[in-house]
Amino acid sequence: MSNTVLELRGITKIFPGVKALNNVQFDLREGEIHALMGENGAGKSTFIKVIMGVHQAEEGEMYLNGEKVNFKNTRDAQKAGIAAIYQHVTAYPHLSVAENIFIGHLKKRFGIVQWKEMHEEADRLLGELNADFDSHALMGNLSVAQQQMVEIAKALSLNARIIIMDEPTAALTKRESEELYRIARKLRDEGVAIIFISHRFEDMYALASRVTVFRDAQYIGTYQVDEITNADLIKAMVGREINDLFPKPQVELGEEILRVENLCRTGYFKDVSFSVRKGEILGLTGLVGARRTEVVQTIYGVEKLKSGKIFWEGKEVKVHNPAEAMKMGIGLLPENRQIEGLILDWGIGRNITLTELKSFVNKLFLDEKKENEVSKDLAERVDTKAVTVFDKASSLSGGNQQKVVVAKALGSDFKLLILDEPTKGVDVGAKAAIYEIMGELAQAGYAIIMISSEMPEILGMSDRIIVMCEGRVTGELSREEATQEKILALAMAKQTAAEGSV
Repeated sequence: MSNTVLELRGITKIFPGVKALNNVQFDLREGEIHALMGENGAGKSTFIKVIMGVHQAEEGEMYLNGEKVNFKNTRDAQKAGIAAIYQHVTAYPHLSVAENIFIGHLKKRFGIVQWKEMHEEADRLLGELNADFDSHALMGNLSVAQQQMVEIAKALSLNARIIIMDEPTAALTKRESEELYRIARKLRDEGVAIIFISHRFEDMYALASRVTVFRDAQYIGTYQVDEITNADLIKAMVGREINDLFPKPQVELGEEILRVENLCRTGYFKDVSFSVRKGEILGLTGLVGARRTEVVQTIYGVEKLKSGKIFWEGKEVKVHNPAEAMKMGIGLLPENRQIEGLILDWGIGRNITLTELKSFVNKLFLDEKKENEVSKDLAERVDTKAVTVFDKASSLSGGNQQKVVVAKALGSDFKLLILDEPTKGVDVGAKAAIYEIMGELAQAGYAIIMISSEMPEILGMSDRIIVMCEGRVTGELSREEATQEKILALAMAKQTAAEGSV
């Protein structure tokens, strides 16, 4: 594993008003999985786009198998045997798996597409990956994990010897992540070199032999995974020590703010009951398919409730739509930030102040100066990496988009915040900032419902934990009694607590 297949030296990339990469370096060896880590906005995405020919660097050199190269576009990179699998799969949902694999390089003979040959080759590639679907499946019917498998098959169809995986586990379950690990190790053992970009330490420890850290567009260092401590790696990534990742303050809980009794929605969940008090952080967890998101969406008025009761500050209420929920004092930070949390073509500032625009109206006119000041303050509070609040939300990395959604929630006068996977795809420094903000809000008397699939987050930040499985509540644990084993046992329970099984 000593042969260097890819090397970048002194890479600098400048966009108007910002230096996205500043004299960074990187090297990749044959048959190696090399992790690339750093906070959101550190330059990781720009870096891989330079490798793939999407961007051309102003300074620096790139070498492939010892020879200097200069890719003008992604086709150049693909011809050289480099493929990238991005966090948000760029698939064609209405085409078959085989068409997605061979799009751009269809197998033709005398100008005629060889469909049978393509399907046979696609099925062979899928078989190597142990896929549980075939080449005739419609891409849009596949899960995120299955779509990523198609992207890997596409890379193999191009005879790629270098594969870049950009946050591939961000939207995967633990089981799906393990399957991706298996595939990555198989490719590594066959001599394929992999650049694995992730925020998750468990990904790095499971796969990588080396890790390179970028911070603020600069190269910080390359380390042997088995020789660097968690604390030192975090310090390299964020530039400071984080002594307490979960700064959960002791808060004297207030009166009950929300109680739900026997909520039912046909086909999704049944007999869901729980409550949350002022100053309390209630963790809501479970495996994929537990229907946690569907429950809070129904409470918020996104979906219609079949039966059950919702009590707000002791009085039964009917919530018909999100506008009514917000008027009551309920805020929701959705899991799917790009579709449900942001207007991507709008500026960061306007996204942050969107729900409170009326508070900036002075008679008939919008006080844009005041609006910009407030949005700038909130964006800085969650450490959003951007040049100005006028930058489009679409220009931000995924983690920084999440910060904008958090800032929007902070800018509204809510009594209850529902946070659905608040740190999904967010770097360790931003996680610490979001946890700190959650603690401050709890101290200020806010009630918080936090949906999370991350066990350390649930254990570290929750006062109480509600566990769901397949649309039913299977247990409730206090902070003191909760353990990972107890939560997992409840999350995998098939019977309901009401039946006395858990």
